[in-house]
Amino acid sequence: MTQLHEERELSEPELAAHGQAIGAVVYFSSASENTSRFIHSCKLEERGINVYRIPMRPKDPELNVDEPYILVVPTYGGGVAKKAVPVQVKKFLNNPDNRAGIRGVIASGNTNFGEAFCMAGDLVAAKCKVPFMYYFELMGTQTDREKVTQGVVDYFTKNPLTKNLQ
Repeated sequence: MTQLHEERELSEPELAAHGQAIGAVVYFSSASENTSRFIHSCKLEERGINVYRIPMRPKDPELNVDEPYILVVPTYGGGVAKKAVPVQVKKFLNNPDNRAGIRGVIASGNTNFGEAFCMAGDLVAAKCKVPFMYYFELMGTQTDREKVTQGVVDYFTKNPLTKNLQ
């Protein structure tokens, strides 16, 4: 363990799991708050999932997560691959300790981006070698919320690799 790792202060979840945590979701949301509204409407904390938000502003304290998580990322850049993943998400994942916990990606996007719809999910999944699990448009639908909520819970309760990490 490096000196830097020892001094790393872990972040508290924005929404703490009710009871024993079975896993976590880490998400980024811009000033539009679309992704935030989606995540909050899923009520993941009621199902045993800790929810962490990647800070929007550079001056905000850095997010440090030390548990397995699924990343929820909006797609930026209007179809330009180099701009698809928000800078804040790149910064979070560039920390090896944070990157070590990623287990999958869920992406949001805008169908106006055409073939680049939810491209951030494709890029992060490929770079981090994790599955791209689901996508939704803007704030998602009730069906999206139900599928994401159940999918996240199922992943953490049924995945034997995750059970060993808790």
